[in-house]
Amino acid sequence: VNVGCVPKKVMWNTAVHAEFVHDHADYGFETPGVKFNWRTIKDKRDAYVRRLNDIYENNVKKAHIDIIRGYGKFTADPEPTIEVEGKKYTAPHILIATGGRPAVPSDSKIPGASLGMTSDGFFDLEELPRRSVVVGAGYIAVEMVGILSTLGSKSSLLIRHDKVV
Repeated sequence: VNVGCVPKKVMWNTAVHAEFVHDHADYGFETPGVKFNWRTIKDKRDAYVRRLNDIYENNVKKAHIDIIRGYGKFTADPEPTIEVEGKKYTAPHILIATGGRPAVPSDSKIPGASLGMTSDGFFDLEELPRRSVVVGAGYIAVEMVGILSTLGSKSSLLIRHDKVV
């Protein structure tokens, strides 16, 4: 919800609108001077994600479900037990929603790695970059480079290729 599906769909839809504006003249619409404002969509997208977070959290609370934030681990206790920040919790059913964080290599392993960002960083961008390079061949990389390019960033997609085809 925070740095994946929902905000990416907002940005994808933004790029779709940019493409429609680009094609308006082909359908007889005159749209001179149409400008895109990254700050506007970033602010509206981020507010939308915060609103969704609040809705989800309120629904969980209404269902009388406890949300415990922190780093947890299962214990060796005989009943299902986890320990979070030094406090133990026991329940017949325990859900640990781990989420995920990307691993960024050090500059000593890949020179210049610190100059890049993960796909999560895309949503932190304060302005549309004039130029961008997306590294990867998965669907997220392809979507990101498509969004950036359509919105006006001169974009390149780098794909590792082990064999010449």
